[in-house]
Amino acid sequence: MKNVKIIDLQLLFLFVHACIAKADFAPYFYDNGPYSRNGNLALFSLSEDTAVGTHIYSLNGTDPEGQEVRYGLSFEPGSEEYFSIDPKSGNITLIEELDREKEDSINVLVSITDGQSQVVERVTIFVMDANDEKPEFQNMPAIIDVLETTESGSSIYQVEAVDRDTGSGGSITYYVQNAQASLFGIDRHSGVIRLKSDEMLDFEKTKTHFVTVVAKDGGGNYNGKEQFLSSSATLTINVIDAQDTPPSFIGTPYFGYIYEVSVPGSEIFTVTARDGDVGNPNPIVYSLDEGDDGVFSINRTSGCITLLTLPAYLKREIFNVKVKASEVGPEGQLMDFGLATVVIRVVDLNNNPPTFYGERGPQNVFELTLNEHPPEGEILRGLKITVNDSDQGANAKFNLRLIGPGRMLRVVPQTVLNEAQVTILVEDSASLDYEKHHFLTYKLLAIEIDTPERFSATADIVIHLMDTNDNAPKFSSDYYIARIPENSPGGSNVVSVTATDPDSGSWGEVKFSIYGSGAEMFLIQPMTGIIYTQPWASLDAEVRSKYNFYVKAEDSDGKYSLAEVFVTVLDLNDHPPAFNDNFLEKTMVIGAPVKIEAVDDDAEVPNNVIEYAIMRAEPENNIFDINSDTGEIMLKSYIKSMAIIQNITKQRDCTWSLVVQARDRGHPSFSTTAVVKIDVTEATKVNGGSLGSILMQNRKSPLHIIGILAGFISVMVTVTVIISTAMFLRNKKSNRITPNRRVRRRQRTQSSWIFQNPLRRLNNPEEKFRVEEEEKEPPARVENVNYNNNAANVVRQWPPPPSAPSLPPPPLPLASGERKWAVPTVSADVDARPKRKLVNSKQESVNRALVSELKMRLEKKGLQNDM
Repeated sequence: MKNVKIIDLQLLFLFVHACIAKADFAPYFYDNGPYSRNGNLALFSLSEDTAVGTHIYSLNGTDPEGQEVRYGLSFEPGSEEYFSIDPKSGNITLIEELDREKEDSINVLVSITDGQSQVVERVTIFVMDANDEKPEFQNMPAIIDVLETTESGSSIYQVEAVDRDTGSGGSITYYVQNAQASLFGIDRHSGVIRLKSDEMLDFEKTKTHFVTVVAKDGGGNYNGKEQFLSSSATLTINVIDAQDTPPSFIGTPYFGYIYEVSVPGSEIFTVTARDGDVGNPNPIVYSLDEGDDGVFSINRTSGCITLLTLPAYLKREIFNVKVKASEVGPEGQLMDFGLATVVIRVVDLNNNPPTFYGERGPQNVFELTLNEHPPEGEILRGLKITVNDSDQGANAKFNLRLIGPGRMLRVVPQTVLNEAQVTILVEDSASLDYEKHHFLTYKLLAIEIDTPERFSATADIVIHLMDTNDNAPKFSSDYYIARIPENSPGGSNVVSVTATDPDSGSWGEVKFSIYGSGAEMFLIQPMTGIIYTQPWASLDAEVRSKYNFYVKAEDSDGKYSLAEVFVTVLDLNDHPPAFNDNFLEKTMVIGAPVKIEAVDDDAEVPNNVIEYAIMRAEPENNIFDINSDTGEIMLKSYIKSMAIIQNITKQRDCTWSLVVQARDRGHPSFSTTAVVKIDVTEATKVNGGSLGSILMQNRKSPLHIIGILAGFISVMVTVTVIISTAMFLRNKKSNRITPNRRVRRRQRTQSSWIFQNPLRRLNNPEEKFRVEEEEKEPPARVENVNYNNNAANVVRQWPPPPSAPSLPPPPLPLASGERKWAVPTVSADVDARPKRKLVNSKQESVNRALVSELKMRLEKKGLQNDM
């Protein structure tokens, strides 16, 4: 038994434990209120303009046991599904467009589950309005009828429109398009259309009116922006005619004729009238009011006038019969009426031709004075012309024609019955030109139309045209091109312009003037148009070679025209070439040319193109060539070293004086010469390591070399100062005297280079290296016939040669006195250099030997230092 109880307790324990393990609590949503974007969707609202694909809400809940939850969303059967949900995150997305006007709330079932328990809640999502609906007319478009007698300010129609939006987007205001031009106005709020207070309807003017009414909502938010929507519709208003207008006759004035062959009962004329109220016309009856003398009758309904007696019994030739047209009311009563006059003429045989009449009776010549170019359509009122045919009926019907030059005038009327006032109109104003025709003659012809006789008559119309200032002066050309040499004196004629004005009198007189930025150098004769230079003007093509300005031709009334003048100043060869200096010094390294340059101030080629040539050389052995275009002077091609030069010249002195000519290519040609002193030397190899290489590389840039040397010297000076300062401080410290120690310094003996000359006899050794000249060159006077901007008579002196440097090494013997040089030109001769006369040839040989010995010693010492 005891074992049985133990087993029962164990089973009971297992059962209780299983029950506790199976117990599970359901998950639940958070309720965060209606303004939250996460929770259980309770009282959530959404605008209908929300875009599809927008994340609108997130379901949010939890499980008490902490289990992972998933969310669900479903709709009632048969309803449209607007949203989708992510089961894991609970994010709800809009997948269909919303429309509050169709469905303002959406019922949704939301659920949350932890895998074992599921909670489902039913929520309602409210769709909020956006201004997305236009107003819709309920009774438009429409067609209404309105009596033309409607009083001003009366209401004629009420427009009704509905906007399904709410709030301000659902409120509507009305207005009429083109309200100022319309006869109607509308109440903004009620939509009642009224006839404006100061307007009346008139069927006879306008039978139908179209009124466009616009309905506009009050605006509202849509997609984040304020939006106003409107609609329009047209109201058609038909005006109903009222009986307010009397009858009117058609085709007036009326003329009727009685012929000699007419019999009683013959139809003379038929009048026609209609009710002025054409919308609802009444019947018309006719009657004779007065002037018929009992000899005419009229049909009451057709309006046909007939003759009651024979023409022979008629007492007048012309009858003015008044015909009355009356409206017949619905009950047969006579209402409004209208009157018209019918002129009835008794026609006899065709025995009279047409005749022209003036103010004093029959006339066949009419004259008129008229300004040219009258306005088109203007009546020539100075002509008082009447044409008449005394016959009756068809015998008095004729045509008028105007025969003359061109179609400048026309006659009115062109067809006449019996009599008419002749009117002549301007047809072509441009052709009535005084400059073309001083007077015009026309034939006015009247010829019968339907008669066998075709009687006719003519009259001459003579029109004298008077001139007006209708033309501006006109130049013979739109522009004038002139050329003038630059050496032209002041007052020289440049060009003559011509302009004509076809007007007469003072209007045809033309005066000329010039203006513009280039006109300051010129004048113009006002009457002849001759343009000439200012008296003080000095034209120079090198300063300015182009001028352009305007010339104005003006008549006495201020009418003018313009032409442009282009003046070119022709360059003349008035400047000779010029060197910067008439004496030039150049150093030539063998293998490298030297360049000289002259400048010609003329403006154009070939006047400013320069050619160079060597005219003379001193010594006479010319070893140079010159580039005629560039001015580069170079040694002849076979000269490669100084030895060749000394071989040719038999001299150690390699200095030449060249007379170089610079000649331009103008006509006539000018030339200028200059003396070029050239020292020929050989390229020397510079030993100095990198510094020498730098100097050789920059030998063509002196400023660069000077800068390098200045920098090098500055560095050396700085180093020297630093070393000197250090040595000074060291010596100062070492020279201090202490009681314990004395330093006795031995005086240094400094050796110096001593050159002993066993041949030295004179106190001043420089005297041995001087060479005296017996004769001094006289100064050469040179006349410059080419006028190269130099003085006419010039005395040039060569600068003195450089003095000899002190020994070592001694210089070559040179003359002690100054040597004078003259500047030769093409027209002058270069004086030959006088020969030097040595004072002591033996002494000179000794000096040369001494110099050679000293030079060899210095070269050996330099080689030892390099080693």
